[in-house]
Amino acid sequence: MGHRFGALTFTDRVKALQEAQGSRRAYAKREHGPDGNDRLGPDEAEFISARDSFYMATVSETGWPYVQHRGGPKGFVRVLDEKTMVFADVRGNKQFISVGNVMGDDRVSFIFMDYPHQTRLKVLGRAEIVEKLPADQMPVLDERVVERFFKVRIEGVDWNCPQGITPRYTLDELRQLMPSP
Repeated sequence: MGHRFGALTFTDRVKALQEAQGSRRAYAKREHGPDGNDRLGPDEAEFISARDSFYMATVSETGWPYVQHRGGPKGFVRVLDEKTMVFADVRGNKQFISVGNVMGDDRVSFIFMDYPHQTRLKVLGRAEIVEKLPADQMPVLDERVVERFFKVRIEGVDWNCPQGITPRYTLDELRQLMPSP
């Protein structure tokens, strides 16, 4: 299949719904041809490195999904190569739901948002919990205490349309848009 993200997410039920709603032909065309959407290219790496937060979904032993929002300084998620990204798990939340879920099922899903530009990048991968990283793999860190790292092997990548993304701005972004007095 040419579109790895689609191969992982377009189940038979999804395809049937696409067919019933008239969108299947467009998606089917992307399923044939050279492999794609299974790695982070330069555009994806640049987009991820500019983000200061993301949403991550994991799956528990009960089969329930869990979504967590994580944030840090720009660059706190580092793309090591086209198939690998890393980020620090910092001290704070003591529920350990995401960590525990990954220990039982390594499948993870990420959404990286650029609200001002109404852009969304979805990433599917398999996460591994590691205690230490070599110095040349370290993401940008702030003053928080790092407890462990997530190292993610990329399985699928997909850019999404801007539909339904409400533009939101950080205080710094607003300051850049406003003229100085």
